[in-house]
Amino acid sequence: MIKKFVISAALTLSLVATGAMAEEDGGEEEVLEDYVEDLDFSFEGPFGTFDQNQLQRGLQVFTAVCSACHGTKFLYFRNLSDEGGPNLPEDQTRAYAEQYEVYDPELRDYRQATPADRFPENTAAGAPDLTLMAKARAGFEGPYGLGLNQLFRGMGGAEYIAAFLKGYTGEEEEVAGSVLYQNTAFPGGWTSMPPPLWGEDVEFADGSPNTIAAESEDVAAYLMWTAEPKLMARKQAGFLGVFFLTILTVLLYLTNKRIWAPIKGKKKA
Repeated sequence: MIKKFVISAALTLSLVATGAMAEEDGGEEEVLEDYVEDLDFSFEGPFGTFDQNQLQRGLQVFTAVCSACHGTKFLYFRNLSDEGGPNLPEDQTRAYAEQYEVYDPELRDYRQATPADRFPENTAAGAPDLTLMAKARAGFEGPYGLGLNQLFRGMGGAEYIAAFLKGYTGEEEEVAGSVLYQNTAFPGGWTSMPPPLWGEDVEFADGSPNTIAAESEDVAAYLMWTAEPKLMARKQAGFLGVFFLTILTVLLYLTNKRIWAPIKGKKKA
């Protein structure tokens, strides 16, 4: 059985499709259709916000499972205490950071990480960094390049990650000495990354379910936050901008009407 905390040869949630397809007994190739389910994440929509408890669960899954091969090098430990994110207390953030070691150029040696440090880079087995992965992948496209799915359902990066993590069928195939795993969400249907989640990989303090599906959605939401840690602030700034532009438009309209009223009145006369 593959160990839960070791994801060997993990090329990614999103590497280019291998193009390998299993051949059926009759010699015909079996092609799996890409399948990404439209999930109802709390952060979606103009009024959506991140679910703090879900982000904390996703952080737990990422730490216990994904961090064995993947890193989030563009994220600072202090971001874990940010409002609108996991919002961990400062002492918990400090304790979490101290689990890691970072290289200090001034000391020319490794030391315990502090909240001011970034997450250390981790590219074990060629695995990519996951900080921006939820924005790098699109779960919904088309039709015919029009992007209507993305307009009404969003980019779907988090949905793609969740679908990938729970999309393993259990089928395996060896190609050129490498083992490939069938996945219904991965382009081409086969990936060199073995299943990272098995269900019950972690125990959540809030008693939330820890099935493969639940863990997949939690870590997908967390990776959406790592890609957009200031998403809530951006939405607030957007609303504020629209509000002031609306007021400005009304004032400009009234000003224009007042300025031109005498002239328009003369023309009517």
